[in-house]
Amino acid sequence: MPELLIHSMSEFAEIILGALDLAEAATIAEIGAEYGGMSALLADHVAARGGRLISIDPAPKPEFAAWLGERPHVTHLPLPSLEAIPTLSNIDAWLVDGDHNWYTVYHELRAIDALCKRDDKPLLAFLHDIHWPGGRRDMYYAPDRIPAEFRQPHSFDGGALPGMDALRPHRGFRGMGQFALALHEGGPRNGVLTAVEDFLAEEHASGRELGFCEVPGVFGLGILFAFDAPWSAALADLVVPFHQNKLLATLEANRLANYLRVIEYQDAG
Repeated sequence: MPELLIHSMSEFAEIILGALDLAEAATIAEIGAEYGGMSALLADHVAARGGRLISIDPAPKPEFAAWLGERPHVTHLPLPSLEAIPTLSNIDAWLVDGDHNWYTVYHELRAIDALCKRDDKPLLAFLHDIHWPGGRRDMYYAPDRIPAEFRQPHSFDGGALPGMDALRPHRGFRGMGQFALALHEGGPRNGVLTAVEDFLAEEHASGRELGFCEVPGVFGLGILFAFDAPWSAALADLVVPFHQNKLLATLEANRLANYLRVIEYQDAG
């Protein structure tokens, strides 16, 4: 019952839109189109500010084209993110919710940061799926797009269960042919959170400090921002209460346990 599983970044709308208001973000790039979810909220946000939303997705939902046609302030780029990002300029904020694997996310962050530096824009990025199951385990919608040396051994059939390293055949959280999961959890160059941490570690080694907040729930939201932005203190005040919040983490663990039990019943029935 996929409809039981809340999964959209729109569940974090109050935090994201609040942060965008603080940053006075008018031009926003969204990696991973989501018609009817966060995309609609972002479209309304940029319209009110006289800005633009650039949606990046090589294969959006069929309904997206009709929705797009009614919103002239939204531009769709039907390209993989790593091809689309270098073509953009003067982006105030980024939402990263595309292919959830180390190679893609790490290089998305590198490309986004390069554009921010070139255009003299403070870095502000919101990243989805930083926690289980994709935080420490690669997910691939199109494995062939990942260079072989960065592509984890993977399966379209195996499923993930919390606390278990290896996949279980036809059990647990799985893509049902829509996406593949790495066979094992953890280790180098594996997962979204690992990609963010590697990016942060390299920036720290260069003498640069960036803010990073982890919001538990709905697979985890990461908020990455420049400390030297004029709005950084206000944004930190907004997001720090949610950072690694134990209550939210407990609720997320319970939510996932209940959903996985539903999958178990479905598999048995």
